[in-house]
Amino acid sequence: MSTLVTGIGELVTNDPALGPGPLGIVEDAAVVVDGGRVAWVGTAARAPAADARLDVAGRAVVPGFVDSHTHLVFAGDRAAEFTARAAGVPYDGGGILDTVRATRAAGDSALRARLRARLAEMRAQGTTTVEIKSGYGLTTAEEARALRLAGEVTEETTFLGAHAVPPEFAGRTHEYVDLVTGAMLTACAPHARWIDVFCEPASPHAFDGDAARAVMAAGARAGLGLRVHAGQLAPGPGALLAVELGAASADHCTYLTDADVAALAEGETVATLLPGVEFSTRHPYPDARRLLDAGVTVALATDCNPGTSYTSSMPFCVALGVRELRMTPAEAVWAATAGGARALRRDDVGRLGPGARADLTVLDAPSFVHLAYRPGVPLARALDLPE
Repeated sequence: MSTLVTGIGELVTNDPALGPGPLGIVEDAAVVVDGGRVAWVGTAARAPAADARLDVAGRAVVPGFVDSHTHLVFAGDRAAEFTARAAGVPYDGGGILDTVRATRAAGDSALRARLRARLAEMRAQGTTTVEIKSGYGLTTAEEARALRLAGEVTEETTFLGAHAVPPEFAGRTHEYVDLVTGAMLTACAPHARWIDVFCEPASPHAFDGDAARAVMAAGARAGLGLRVHAGQLAPGPGALLAVELGAASADHCTYLTDADVAALAEGETVATLLPGVEFSTRHPYPDARRLLDAGVTVALATDCNPGTSYTSSMPFCVALGVRELRMTPAEAVWAATAGGARALRRDDVGRLGPGARADLTVLDAPSFVHLAYRPGVPLARALDLPE
């Protein structure tokens, strides 16, 4: 059944062929959806007939947010760690192991229920596409379990066995990397689209450049796309490694050298910025302005996780992007939609043009600018269409 969504005061398409500017804005717009896809976009006055009609009464509509970096399969929380950081205790990545213990102890039904609750929370705030990483199991069976659960709710699953060195391998990082690139990868690759590694030489719990290269090379041989946690705590080799190996995204990018920025500008790797992390850890925010001015493609994502960014809100990250990362409202919204799609190498989401997936997010506001103009206000929700 086709549906005409009309009464759209301002429509962000992210298609410059449909309207002015990189957001391709259409005023007084309508969208026809058929079979779960966008069939037509234009002004309401020229809209064709459809089987059903839905009027959004002058509200703005944007493409559903694409959250391209999350860690949603976990148990427990780390509120005590957050409280300690608020009192000045620095973050070094060690809290990951607290979540590993809680997640290993949780049953499938508990993890599944929490995962689905978090996804519902995201959709209620306008997110329609979500990438989900493993990384809180750190054994072959636990990592495969996390990916199977994630695969029940998204096609964007990422194997992150190289999230931290587990306690049972303390002092034996090379042996753990051998496990990640061997038996663990073999068990997890059938359930994953991507492989990721926490490349952070500044952390005693993460992985240096040589280990990250080994993990990514093994993942590529297994047919997985590449992603990298890069430069979260200090400058390191992650961003250059991501570009060299053709990774889809380098994520965090809080600390970048001039060489890192130049390489990202020349390559195809998206810089995915996660400002919820800096809000939580009190590290300096990444400099999106520096990246954008250099010509780097930038995405925004939540990094929803229990330790460093326990937010499910892409609108919150858009507001932080404008206030703290020196982005314009248009740049931040593009990064949270089309930018996230590019970080996942998708062309069917993050835009609203013919052929795109019919992921519409409606705002209780007349313009996308209100996402940053009214921070903390629940303006966005994914639109449920008649079937």
